[in-house]
Amino acid sequence: MSLERLNPAELSPPSGFSHAVTATGSRFVFLAGQTALDGDGRVVGETLPDQFETALGNLLTALKAAGGTPADLARVTVYATDVGDYRAHAAELGRIWRRLAGRAYPAMAVIGAARLWDERALVELDGFAVLD
Repeated sequence: MSLERLNPAELSPPSGFSHAVTATGSRFVFLAGQTALDGDGRVVGETLPDQFETALGNLLTALKAAGGTPADLARVTVYATDVGDYRAHAAELGRIWRRLAGRAYPAMAVIGAARLWDERALVELDGFAVLD
């Protein structure tokens, strides 16, 4: 498997994401949206950073079950119920990402959502990975 992260000089320098990712491999993993649900199906964490850490951990757990690692992520979409709150915590969220997933950033987008499936959820992440 090979992922190449592309960040053209003509575009604004990326911070915490890659502008494009090319992928070659034989196995695709589509990761369902993950929120801050614990093993009993309850949303945990009162703040966006707390919920982001749990949701990212859940996404990475699903990826690991498929045989992947964070470096295999080609694309991640973040859905936030309050984009302003997300921006306000961007530095902290970046530290959480680097601690759990490293610095091999996938192509990413943050999308504002009026609400998520579980009304207590503040953030949801889904993704796409490519494995050998």
